[in-house]
Amino acid sequence: MNAVAWGLLAQAALAACAVVLAVATRGRVRTVLAGLSCALVAGAGVVTGALALGGRTVVVRVATALPLPPAVIAPDRLGGLLMLLVGAVGVLASLYAIGYVHGASASRTQWAALALFLLGMQLVPAAGDVVSFLLAWELMAAASTVLVLAEHARRRTAREAAVWYAVMTHLSFVLILAGFAALAATAGATSFAALAGTDPTRPGATVAFVLLVVGFAAKAGVAPLHVWLPRAHPEAPSHASALMSAAMVSLGGYGILLVGIRLLPGGPTWWAVLLIVLGAGSAVYGILHAGVATDLKRLLAYSTSENLGLVVAAIGLAMLLRTHHVPGAASVALVAALLLLISHAAFKATLFLGAGAVLRATGERDLDRMGGLVHTMPWTAATFGVGSLGAAALPVTGGFVAEWTLLQALIHGVRPADRVVAVVVPLTLGLIALTAGLALVTFVKAFGIAFLARARSAGAAGAQEAPASMRVAMALGALAVLALGVLPGPVAAAAAAALGLTGADGARVAGLGGVELTGVGAVLSPAALVALGAVVGLPALVGVLVVGRRRPATTDVLGWGCGGVRTSPRMQYNATSYAEPVTRIFDDALQPRRDVVVTHVGESAYLAERVRFAQHVDDVVEARLYRPLVAAADAVADRARRVQNGSINRYLAFSFTALVAVLLVVVA
Repeated sequence: MNAVAWGLLAQAALAACAVVLAVATRGRVRTVLAGLSCALVAGAGVVTGALALGGRTVVVRVATALPLPPAVIAPDRLGGLLMLLVGAVGVLASLYAIGYVHGASASRTQWAALALFLLGMQLVPAAGDVVSFLLAWELMAAASTVLVLAEHARRRTAREAAVWYAVMTHLSFVLILAGFAALAATAGATSFAALAGTDPTRPGATVAFVLLVVGFAAKAGVAPLHVWLPRAHPEAPSHASALMSAAMVSLGGYGILLVGIRLLPGGPTWWAVLLIVLGAGSAVYGILHAGVATDLKRLLAYSTSENLGLVVAAIGLAMLLRTHHVPGAASVALVAALLLLISHAAFKATLFLGAGAVLRATGERDLDRMGGLVHTMPWTAATFGVGSLGAAALPVTGGFVAEWTLLQALIHGVRPADRVVAVVVPLTLGLIALTAGLALVTFVKAFGIAFLARARSAGAAGAQEAPASMRVAMALGALAVLALGVLPGPVAAAAAAALGLTGADGARVAGLGGVELTGVGAVLSPAALVALGAVVGLPALVGVLVVGRRRPATTDVLGWGCGGVRTSPRMQYNATSYAEPVTRIFDDALQPRRDVVVTHVGESAYLAERVRFAQHVDDVVEARLYRPLVAAADAVADRARRVQNGSINRYLAFSFTALVAVLLVVVA
């Protein structure tokens, strides 16, 4: 066995040890030992993924009890990159959990589920055939469902979220299973090596593509298949939320990349347009709802729909440009898709871990009841601020580099003579620009309302900084966000190598760790920009400090407040009021419900004693699509229940009818 095979074996062995430690130990000992074991599982995934990304190959066949060929584990370069990504997030989440987990989240079941969840996510990109992929996918789905249920005994909302998540994740599994079945029937094989390059003009290929894209989009949280995401992420423990949002949904993006680029390349134009519409629509829809959300974890969940929408749009753009013979820009779009996945994993893990620290310290998820945390939780505020910069795609973060790369693909992909490209590309560019602007508004709100100004509740006023293991995990995540922005060249080059893009159509390291997109001739060097900013900005900063020390003592007041000082937290913006312009501009899309109650003084119709304003924004897709479907299913189930009247004769008649039907099918 080579090093990759040993790495895969180490992951399985360490996961088994983590499960044993979770079951056999108790109390704080269990938390420390199980947490460290889970970190080792994820760390082994980082090493194994790095080896596979470096070109080490292995094929491991594992016999199963199913009447099918053995499961094949054979990670390639692309799978190795995803293994490394998932493992890195897993290390952060496991270290964080040692300080965070308590109560119901510290049970034997939850720690065992975390270890199996990490193992399942590692095996998905390592799979080399349909059987192993589906087995690993189901392990990942089942373990994550248990994690969502961690606090079901205390909160009914956790049970409801788990039901929605279980239904959607298994709907995703059924669609993926059906898609792979159609593809395997068309190609006559189950290994990815044999499925690669299947003729996309065959009818079975089109059916397989649609089923697989819908199934993977549901797992990625892409609208309108996102309804589980804003429910499950807020209710799961924060370390599990970080894993689900930063790592698990990335595997949904990996699945779409696997289908569109590796298994069914060269498909018709409408395949690419479908992905672009699905991705760009999800990006705008997700960031709109994130912009008006007041629940911090719900805001981050909707932001995930936005980020994965950008990934799907980038994949669709690459397919479109390849089909219309623009190879350079198509390659850049593929690199952008991977950079978006990598940067999203870094800043979203940091943000969810920061949100968990705030929840642990204050007991609050409602932004309208936070504020002033920068004074009591400076570490959390700093790391959450860096994550917010990455999510808003501001320099110098990984989010900025990823979106810059996507914009380069769009700009250099314009072909006025090609009608399809000439229409689709500018529209996509406009939607992504709108998404970027709304993302900036959203994360200014998230950071500013939560950490700045004055505390709006007793929990926020009495908050204390997170324990050391949580701070270390958040700091590492923030450093990753900055490293991806300052030195993007090696990461972009690794992404291009994982996609098999070399030479004129790849990406390579430019001076000072920058990135050069050889397919379009664009160069970005963030480190040089940082150095230039330091040269220009440091003298100005020193001058400001010197002048500030010489200034006589004064009292600062708010000029626009006529010299008054805000004495109450109620006199400052909250999350709802900050997002009110966005709500009004996109009123038709968001369809908010507002309630204003005015209590008058005595019998006066003009003097108000108290005014109460409440606003709630429903998820339009859930309200208009899923709830009617659920109501219809309930009605059908109520009618079907009448069949079960307790009559033995009726049940025997059902069994006999079913037996006759099976025999007729077999004979036919």
